[in-house]
Amino acid sequence: MFSTYAFKPKFQEWVRPMAQKLVQNGITANQVTQFAAIVSVLLGVILSVFAGVSWLFFLQPIWLLLRMILNAIDGIMAREFMQESAQGGYFNEAGDVLADAALYLPFAFVAPLGGFSVGLLIWLAALTEIFGLLGKIHGFNGRRYDGFGKSDRAAVFGVLALWYAFAGSLNVFAHLVIWLMIALSVYTCYLRFQNGLKAKI
Repeated sequence: MFSTYAFKPKFQEWVRPMAQKLVQNGITANQVTQFAAIVSVLLGVILSVFAGVSWLFFLQPIWLLLRMILNAIDGIMAREFMQESAQGGYFNEAGDVLADAALYLPFAFVAPLGGFSVGLLIWLAALTEIFGLLGKIHGFNGRRYDGFGKSDRAAVFGVLALWYAFAGSLNVFAHLVIWLMIALSVYTCYLRFQNGLKAKI
C-alpha cells in the first residue's frame, strides 16, 4: 500500500539543517513538540468555533505541512543530538494524538460531514497510533510506516480543507472520502496488529 512515508528519508534530509540550527540556538526537541501540539489545539479550536467561515480553512493545510516539518525536526533532534528521553516520548505520542484530534474535529461542523463519521475517524486515527506503539513494544521495527498513517491522513485532510476554503462548501463526495479513510484506518489497525504478531514469531 502506497504511503507518504515513502518520502520520509528525503524529507528528513531536507529538514536536518533546520534541526541542527535549532539545537545550536538552544532549542530542545521537547520544546518543538510542545509548540506543535499547542498551536494545533489552538487552530483546531478556532476552526471548530468558526467552521462556517470557509476561507479560514486555508490555514489548515499550511499548518499541517509546518507540523510535519516540526515533527521531523523534533525526531532528528532527539535521535541525532542526544535529546531522547522518556518525557519526550510521552510528549511526542500524546501530543500527536491530541493534535490530530484537534485539527480534524472542525470538519465535524462542516456540512455534509457530521460528528459521527469524523468522530469515528478521529478515534480510529488514535487507535492506529496505539497499534503502532504496540508494534514497537513487541519488536516490529516497521512500527507506523505501514498502512494509512499520520502523514497520509494529514495529506487527505489538507486537500479537503483546501476544497472547502476554495469552494465554500463540501458535497457528498467529501463524506465518501471520510468513510474511505475510516475503512483504511480499520485496515491499518489490522495490518499493524498482524505485523506486530509476526515480530514475535
